[in-house]
Amino acid sequence: MRTPICEKLGCDLPIFAFSHCRDVVVEVTKAGGFGVLGASTFSPEQLETELCWIDEHVGGRPYGVDVIIPTRYDKQSESSTADLEQLIPHTHRAFMDKILDDAGVPPLPADERERIHAAIVNGRGNMTPDGARRLLRVALTHPQVKLVVSALGSPPPDVVAELRERNVMIGAMCGKGEHAARHRAAGVQLIVAQGTEAGGHTGDIATMVLVPQVVDACGDEVAVLAAGGIAKGSQIAAALALGAQGVWCGSLWLGTRESELDSFEKEVLFETRTEDAVRRRARTGKPVRMIKSALSEAWEQPGAPAYLPTPLQGILYNEAHARVVRARRKDLYSFPVGQVVGMLNEESTVRDVMYRLQLEYLDTMDRLRQLSPAD
Repeated sequence: MRTPICEKLGCDLPIFAFSHCRDVVVEVTKAGGFGVLGASTFSPEQLETELCWIDEHVGGRPYGVDVIIPTRYDKQSESSTADLEQLIPHTHRAFMDKILDDAGVPPLPADERERIHAAIVNGRGNMTPDGARRLLRVALTHPQVKLVVSALGSPPPDVVAELRERNVMIGAMCGKGEHAARHRAAGVQLIVAQGTEAGGHTGDIATMVLVPQVVDACGDEVAVLAAGGIAKGSQIAAALALGAQGVWCGSLWLGTRESELDSFEKEVLFETRTEDAVRRRARTGKPVRMIKSALSEAWEQPGAPAYLPTPLQGILYNEAHARVVRARRKDLYSFPVGQVVGMLNEESTVRDVMYRLQLEYLDTMDRLRQLSPAD
């Protein structure tokens, strides 16, 4: 399974794990893969703490960091939480409150509401050009960080130049072939071709169709990873057959013992079918693949308010989500997850998942060899 990207980054397996949880990043990395920490929700101080902990636990192995490095952004993002809340129309807030009040979901205690709002401020601040660069400065003080991935478009020229100077590989996400061409022109060295099956913000093109298009657009100069709908070793073999040098998985780790989800959230995850991972705008105002629930579907009904622009819809939704989790209401719970959710049925460890993927990959390769004519 070892491909050129493994040689370049110093890992044993081309299995890349995106996670907001440092424990997942560490366990995947220790098992021979390449963990990538989603950093945009952390303040610079929090990120420093997380990366120091990872450094101490990966045994000198390399890992990566994923940040949102916008070249364009809405100046509205610089407003304070109070100012932004004033921009949320009363009709939208009343609509969301009515859904939860009618379902008997209690409001949040004041201290928890403040904590959520503080997290929103951190997250929004990190999604500005200056905020992203502050996170990058932290990441680049850690020599074991060998990959930085831009989660939103091509990284700016000054970021590309600095990462190249420091010999840190530059990655970016894409959902169309033309995106890959722009990334390549910008100097990106690794492109994650994310199909619509993936969780979170995702496009319309399926992984099986997208990966060959991105591979063609990248030529031999840029490595490609396949993402979206990958949870088995046979799919890793398929990704390599399509021309990718590895796979990028996110939802797969949510059901592990190490993930950031609590027992209630994992229970919902294991009960969710593949067809219930739907694309909805209720969470951020943009299409997000997430678990279908009464809360997500209420915004799809006739008479529902129009979606608010980013970040207003997210501010409105995050507080509602916290109320749902605190009340342990499965019928209202929605979390970003890909279509592989239907393949996640019970809790396991990251190490067990990594071992299973390798065994399945070997079994697949054995089956393919049997299809070849004998010498």
